[in-house]
Amino acid sequence: MSTTIGERPYLNPYLAGALLGVVLFAAFFLTGNGLGASGGLFRVVAAAVDVVAPLHVDRTPYLAEAAGGELDPLDNWVVYQILGALLGGFVSGMLGRRVRFEVKRGPRTSIRLRLLTAFLGGAIMGYGARLARGCTSGQALSGGAVLSAGSWAFMFAVFGGGYLLAWFVRRLWI
Repeated sequence: MSTTIGERPYLNPYLAGALLGVVLFAAFFLTGNGLGASGGLFRVVAAAVDVVAPLHVDRTPYLAEAAGGELDPLDNWVVYQILGALLGGFVSGMLGRRVRFEVKRGPRTSIRLRLLTAFLGGAIMGYGARLARGCTSGQALSGGAVLSAGSWAFMFAVFGGGYLLAWFVRRLWI
């Protein structure tokens, strides 16, 4: 791992994992909810659609549950959690002197291909998260913490699928 002059080293991964566990416990203790992201992003999208086409939101059961009628989709704990994660990541990057515009890619991958595959992968994961009614962070962290068998099975499948897919895309990174 190369570092830029003045850049601070990353936090020890074991310490970071333990701190994440403390944050997860605090989230359960203080709010009664775990950690996750897809619900917050869904609410942001529902709010945007509600501004542009409020009748569509009211007529679509999927969107109406978050933004129908007089409901404010942004008045939810998970939206604040996402804002906190974005702000915390930015502050961490500033303190670590790592905030800059760049595209991480392999030596044989163009910037255009990297951005296209990142967008496609994100879109597929986002669709899958909404289809499954939850994201990988919610499944792995929150579901795993309460020893949900489905969450553990899901994570074994995610890691297994990731290792299998890595064989096909590794040439883009090395």
